[in-house]
Order: sequence, then C-alpha cells, then structure tokens
Amino acid sequence: MNITVVEHNPKWKYEYSKEVKLIEEILQKELVNSFHIGSTSIPDLKAKPIIDILLVVNDIKALDDYSQQFEKLGYEIMGEFGIKQRRYYRKGGNNRTHQVHAFQYDNIQDIERHLSFRNYLCQNPEIRKQYGELKAKLARKFPNNINGYSNGKDKFVKTIEKEALKWHWFNR
Repeated sequence: MNITVVEHNPKWKYEYSKEVKLIEEILQKELVNSFHIGSTSIPDLKAKPIIDILLVVNDIKALDDYSQQFEKLGYEIMGEFGIKQRRYYRKGGNNRTHQVHAFQYDNIQDIERHLSFRNYLCQNPEIRKQYGELKAKLARKFPNNINGYSNGKDKFVKTIEKEALKWHWFNR
C-alpha cells in the first residue's frame, strides 16, 4: 500500500456523504446509523486521503449477505480482519480510497472508541497537531510499509483512545 499523508481537505466530508449514500441504498433496513470517522473526519488534521466510514447495523452477521453488493461498489470483503464482531471492507487496492468498519448496534465499546477518538481530536488542537506530525513523519519513513506506519503510531493512538474515552464520559 502506498502511504501518503496530506493536509486536511474539506472535500473529504463530501466524499464520505457520497459514498455513504451508496451504502445506504444497499443496506436499507439493516443500517442503524453511519459516521465519518478516522483522520479525514477531523478538521485541520493531516491524513492519509482514505475515507473511513463507521456503520452501525442491526445484525453484524447479516452483512455477510451483502458481500456481492459491496463488491459491485468496488470493495474488497475482509471479514472481521483482526477485530471480533466487526466487518471490514476496503476500496482502491494499493491506492485505497475508502474503508468501512461495521459493528452491531450493541457493540458499544468499539463504536464509542471510534467516535470518542474523533470527537476528542476535534476538541484538542495541540494533540491533533502532534498526531498529524507523527503521521507525516511515519509516512516519510515508511512510504510503502503499512505495518511500519501503523506500528509507529500504535502507542500514540492507544494512549489517545484511553484519554478520549475518559473525556467522553466526563463530558456527558
């Protein structure tokens, strides 16, 4: 996979909206809600130009019945892909454009983890800046090595996830 980190692009929210409409047409009654997550959803954050979509669905196993429709949209079906009770889809091959992370409505831990991380970074410009700089540095160091890139930011992300979840509950 080619790893490029760029300045935030305001068009990413429109790319999310356009793609999620296509997914909504497929899932209809199965879909509970959808969210733009990941770095492209956070203003002023440097990011890989990959739109991350979080789907909350009624029945995670029922998504397996929609594999052909996702493939017609250009998605590669990845199954759980390392996270139990998730369905993961990616689009664009080595120049990935979209990733879908789907969870059943009662998988509160994973859903809140993603949303809290996004919301926390939106509210904390200094941490957002640190994260963007880390991602840009790692992209230069590992331009074709997704494992090196991911491993390099893993500790930072896990620390921020913990802070974000506490912040989420404190700000309720």
